[in-house]
Amino acid sequence: MRSFLLIVSRDLQLATRIGGGGAMAVGFFVIAATLYPLALGPELNLLGRIAPGIIWVSALLACLLSLDRLFQADHEDGTLDLLLLDPLPLPLVILAKTLAHWLTTGLPLIIAAPVLALTLNLGADGFVTLLATMLLGTPSLSLLGAVGAALTVGIR
Repeated sequence: MRSFLLIVSRDLQLATRIGGGGAMAVGFFVIAATLYPLALGPELNLLGRIAPGIIWVSALLACLLSLDRLFQADHEDGTLDLLLLDPLPLPLVILAKTLAHWLTTGLPLIIAAPVLALTLNLGADGFVTLLATMLLGTPSLSLLGAVGAALTVGIR
């Protein structure tokens, strides 16, 4: 358990030192979601009906921005090889790195989603559903993205 928390802590510290991960994702999320009303027009009923889809597509694209760096830096500097030698099982190492990714990317998106939901005229009934699905869905995006990031880590 200590190794798991150390990996999460290390990745969170790296994300704050390098910067740009969470802020870039939230910035992209907000920009992408606000472009839809410009393209579709100011019809509030239409925006309210498709607001969950707009927010989800924007969240998916924002999560994809930082997934390529999930294992890349550790692969380049050899840390990934050292993590393989750790007594912590490999699935837990990947889960720790994915949890850190979600905390730096997915959680800020969930925090920013209510503001976007209000700007897109989402009703109160859809608001609770959107937050519940984002709480379940953004970790899933990080986990599925970790599979893709792991498969492509050695390509460069």
